Amino acid sequence: MAQKAIREYDAKSILAKHWDEFFPEFTYAYETVIVENSEQLSNEAKDKEWLKNKPLVVKPDMMFGKRGKNGLVLFKDKKPGDVSLKKATSWIDEKASKPQSVYFTFDGDTPTGSPQVDNISHFIVEPFTPHNQEEEYYISATCVGDHDMLYMSAEGGMEVEEGWKDKVTEVAFAITDTQEEIENKIKANIPNDIADKDKENFATFAIGFFEAYKKLNFAYLEINPFVMQKNKIELLDMVAKLDDTAGFMMVEQWGDIEFPTPFAMEPKSPEVKAIEEADAKTGASLKLTLLKPEARIWTMVAGGGASVVYADTIADLAGIEDLANYGEYSGGPTTGETRFYAETLLDLMTRKDDAQGRDKILIIGGAIANFTDVAKTFTGIIQAFEVYKEKMKKVGIKIFVRRGGPNYEKGLRDIKKAANEMGLYIRVYGPETHLTEIVKIALDKDL
Repeated sequence: MAQKAIREYDAKSILAKHWDEFFPEFTYAYETVIVENSEQLSNEAKDKEWLKNKPLVVKPDMMFGKRGKNGLVLFKDKKPGDVSLKKATSWIDEKASKPQSVYFTFDGDTPTGSPQVDNISHFIVEPFTPHNQEEEYYISATCVGDHDMLYMSAEGGMEVEEGWKDKVTEVAFAITDTQEEIENKIKANIPNDIADKDKENFATFAIGFFEAYKKLNFAYLEINPFVMQKNKIELLDMVAKLDDTAGFMMVEQWGDIEFPTPFAMEPKSPEVKAIEEADAKTGASLKLTLLKPEARIWTMVAGGGASVVYADTIADLAGIEDLANYGEYSGGPTTGETRFYAETLLDLMTRKDDAQGRDKILIIGGAIANFTDVAKTFTGIIQAFEVYKEKMKKVGIKIFVRRGGPNYEKGLRDIKKAANEMGLYIRVYGPETHLTEIVKIALDKDL
């Protein structure tokens, strides 16, 4: 399962869109906006009266936690009316005007370790929800090994992690569990310290929550806390990750979802974003991480496991500083999808000569495929060679291929013949050659 974090705003929007399906017994106001600056917030207030009439809560929506302990939540629990639209816009301008230091670990209320520093680009704004601490609850779900796990607690808020063992009830579900078995497990494991008057409602909400987690293809879903006042629910804080391998079949359910770069991380390149967009539209797997685009060795590896093996082998034999990228194409991609992936790599690879004047190396590797038609994917790679052959020769690229699987003999013959006709350097090997032996061959200075 591939997990990608999404913004709190998007997580709430997905649940709100499907609220009546999973939580028909409860109401949820879904009053929330996401803005990048105070001007956007003022414009939102023109159509949303609650922004002008209700006390507000403002916080960054940048996929990091402990916002309260970092002083990055604006609200007043004693005088909620103090957080007006005017104060919210002023606070957003203040926090967005300069980089913010964020600590991810704390000893009590004291920050530990080094802070991460970055600009805050997105803020989520919602009404303040008056409530008692006894009305705050915790719930989350994720996958652990072969089981889905549900975590429930009568206590929500910042301190739940510190008392996890004593405060949180864990329930495991096998993939074979029926809906009736799931519901019975949840009802039987409602935390004892939830008030008797709320246990039935809590169980009903937990059942809907777990069903939403599964059917909407969340990889991780946490609400900490949510407020339950009879049949009224408010989602105060949410953290969510989606299983992005399901993106191609969840377009309608998720809507126009974004997988943003987390706080204090380098922004994604246009090429990486393009591969992610292509990956979201297919049942195949297309992944690309740029490590050092100016480096000498590039890989186009079929299979996630093989990509790890090749990266480790290259790091051992050549040094990690020589590895330009990491990624995979797998799961039976079409000829067109493979061509797009290969063209993206070749475009990046041919932009600059090697700084030391060496030939660059392209390793097209993989284990023995189970169902991917090797000849079909190699046709896409050959088509990419046709587009970039002159640039490849100018930069100086040596191609090393090792592949097995359905139609691999034809695929190897085709790619070798095509590369030779284009005047490209190529060495081709089948499954008789060990998976990583090709790396040693490629690094042989005598070739």
